[in-house]
Amino acid sequence: MKIATQDHFEKQTAEAFSAQAPVFDKLYNGDGIIRYKRERVRSHLEQYLTPAASVLELNAGTGEDALYLLEKGYRVHATDLSEKMIGQLAAKTIAYHQQGCISYQQLSYHQLENLNNKGPYDCIFSNFAGLNCTGSLDAVLQQLPVLLKKGGIITLVILPRFCLWELLLIFRGKFKTALRRLFAVNGSPAKIDEYHFRCWYYHPRYIIKHLNKTCDLLSIEGLCSIVPPSYLENFSDKYPRLFRWLCKQENKYKQSRPWKYIGDYYIISFRKK
Repeated sequence: MKIATQDHFEKQTAEAFSAQAPVFDKLYNGDGIIRYKRERVRSHLEQYLTPAASVLELNAGTGEDALYLLEKGYRVHATDLSEKMIGQLAAKTIAYHQQGCISYQQLSYHQLENLNNKGPYDCIFSNFAGLNCTGSLDAVLQQLPVLLKKGGIITLVILPRFCLWELLLIFRGKFKTALRRLFAVNGSPAKIDEYHFRCWYYHPRYIIKHLNKTCDLLSIEGLCSIVPPSYLENFSDKYPRLFRWLCKQENKYKQSRPWKYIGDYYIISFRKK
């Protein structure tokens, strides 16, 4: 039996997201829940950033967050495994006349020793579960503090091993999706169009375990624990009053138990000792 390697999984992931790169922004920028998620993540991140901070972004995708941070006065080096995602980012820098203002590089987060800009950085940032596309997250986490200044920030957005909204899909007969996180010991199959890749899920204690020697935990927030996940398409348009109420409740309880642990994602931040 042939054992799949990390390189094999990375190739699958790169192919899947490269295929989606040309339409990624069109698919994901119009939805109200996705806008809510981006606003939450950015608000969480910016509370820890100092003016003109230098940011290393992992799995930057098409550069939506990188360009936002640039507009806010931060310096960004954006990386992504997918050549076509980086191509979309590069095209945006031209369209928005930001050439030379932001640096970017096609690079796996398993190869950070090959960074063009090795820092040290004020912040390392990874959004929307890019780090869930590896079964060796411990190896990635080990590299991060080396690239940070003393007092630097790590902010990661991760898919946990349990999501309340996903579990409720049992009542719609979607047993495989409802239970995929709980039984994904060796990764869960995922798919974009005809491209297959794998996804792993991590409890916050896993992240803390691998960073606590070099970093102090700052905060954990649940994301889409009360607000539904964005795969409930057009929810915010169909039920605007309910959506606003759910947003208000989540913003109130985002750092409380159990909500910070049972969302579609959690946002976790550390400060280097």
